Amino acid sequence: MKILSLIPPMTQLNTPYPSTAYLTGFLRSQGLNAVQEDLALALVLGFFTVDGLAEVRDAAINLPEEKRSASVNFFLDYFSDYQSTIALAIAFLQGRDSTLAHRINSRALLPEGPRFVPLDTYGEDEGGDSLAWAFGALGSQDRARHLATLYLNDLSDVLRDAVDARFEFVRYAESLASSQPTFTPLAQALAAPPTLMDRHLQELTKTAVNKHQPSLVLLSVPFPGAMYAALRIAQTIKESYPSIKIGLGGGYVNTELRELTDSRIFDYVDFISLDSGERPLLALIEHLSGKRSQERLVRTFIRNADNQVRYINWQEPDVPFGEVGTATWDGLPLDSYLSLLDMLNPMHRLWSDGRWNKLTVAHGCYWKKCSFCDVSLDYISRYETASASLLVDRIEAIVAETGQTGFHFVDEAAPPKILRALAEELIRRKVIISWWGNIRFEKTFTPELSQLLAQSGCIAMSGGLEVASDRLLDLMKKGVSVDQVAQVTKGFSDAGILVHAYLMYGFPTQTVQETVDALEYVRQLFENGCIQSGFFHRFTCTVHSPVGLDPADYGIELVPLPTISFAKNDISFIDPTGVDHDALGIGLKKAIYNFMHGLGFEIKAHDWFEMPNIPKASVPRNKIAKILGYV
Repeated sequence: MKILSLIPPMTQLNTPYPSTAYLTGFLRSQGLNAVQEDLALALVLGFFTVDGLAEVRDAAINLPEEKRSASVNFFLDYFSDYQSTIALAIAFLQGRDSTLAHRINSRALLPEGPRFVPLDTYGEDEGGDSLAWAFGALGSQDRARHLATLYLNDLSDVLRDAVDARFEFVRYAESLASSQPTFTPLAQALAAPPTLMDRHLQELTKTAVNKHQPSLVLLSVPFPGAMYAALRIAQTIKESYPSIKIGLGGGYVNTELRELTDSRIFDYVDFISLDSGERPLLALIEHLSGKRSQERLVRTFIRNADNQVRYINWQEPDVPFGEVGTATWDGLPLDSYLSLLDMLNPMHRLWSDGRWNKLTVAHGCYWKKCSFCDVSLDYISRYETASASLLVDRIEAIVAETGQTGFHFVDEAAPPKILRALAEELIRRKVIISWWGNIRFEKTFTPELSQLLAQSGCIAMSGGLEVASDRLLDLMKKGVSVDQVAQVTKGFSDAGILVHAYLMYGFPTQTVQETVDALEYVRQLFENGCIQSGFFHRFTCTVHSPVGLDPADYGIELVPLPTISFAKNDISFIDPTGVDHDALGIGLKKAIYNFMHGLGFEIKAHDWFEMPNIPKASVPRNKIAKILGYV
């Protein structure tokens, strides 16, 4: 049996989403014939060619003039310039033609559409080169990659406006799948005539299937924005290769389809598995090989003869984390990914810049108490570790295979004890890598440990500061305080490790005063060099989190959900404070964007909000400096 794992559009363009690499490595460790393809990257690259742009132009011309956006009109006006430069720009962003940076930096090579307007606006305000503040006289490669990224962003806007309104670089038709109570929106979209983008995806699917001739295709759907494309892929396989079986899994499935009863999805796929895929996959393969009855499938939905959805879960232990094998990127076009530079901030850019080998240090979360998190689900609740020696063995194997020494540890929260052991093992074995990951800002991360991690190759850390309010952090059961976060993050920064803070607004019972105070804390953390990057996320209540499971404990009332037969995750709630968090969010995001560029520290926190009656911050403007012992 040959097994083909596919990454459906859209995930990310700078590095492969790791799920197929994990599954392929595991299946090969079991002696199975497993291969993989990234159709997300292939779909985008298929449009970013001379012929692909010609197809986009034809679609744009067919739009009525009143429906053409500014991006589409600019594209049509400068089409010949786009066609003559697209191959060069892609090659440059793939790292194949570094000398092109000088031509790109001249600002005379690439057509500059609406995405470039903020650059020139800023330059006019400053009375000089709009990029000089970011890159200085040097940094020509980064400057050019930023310009080339804006050029691609212009083209992505044209794809959205002229080819498929559901398209974005990191998500595709997300609204069709995210928390949809029934399968109907997806069913209607899949029954509609295919768009040009759909047709490209259909051809890519056929090419992959013809190349590998699999008996089983696995579709890994990490996010709602990959579900529609996954089902378009499945639809194509069912129509053209009806004997091939199709399995569906991944983060979106594990989170949102746990109460699935709508059988229509099985017009496209044969099996849907939940949670860690190793054990369900082994059971499925044995079943398809005639070695196991259907009744002994593990954590798997099927459609029975009566057209009813049935969940089968034969009780077997999961494959231990230490025995899941080493991820492999074999078969993925590692030299074709695009290093994009959307954000000039040195920490924030890591998510889109560079091809990182993604690896998990431990399964699940060792803390698993945060009230906003899906702590009741397997990917959080089942915590398992592997030895530092085994982890470094995996790292060495991946470096040998890929030739690249950059690693992104994608744990929910990497445990400090394991990171210390890993760092010591890397140093002992003289394994030289660069790595970054996600943690909790807990006191175990002392300045001494920060120095050790930096010595082992740690370049950056991200972690949750969330609401930057001690009352709300306690309500969240986060297990940290603002004082503690300041000290821990400063320790990282002093060790040369960049720090990104995940921030949150709109948590139950959060007041306007607490939001303003949180922004003041964040301002001071930036100003004092504790953090270099951050992002404010709007709090969303999910049905699997402690807030969703026990809303009264958090002072809110849930809005009743409709009857659910498909996806179930986000749930609305009534907060008695009545705060307009969406309006506050505009000011929060504007402020942090400026902070990440080293701007706006002199502005009072309340002045970022364009709303009446915003209170002044109650936090002294030197609070963090006092915590750090500066004053």
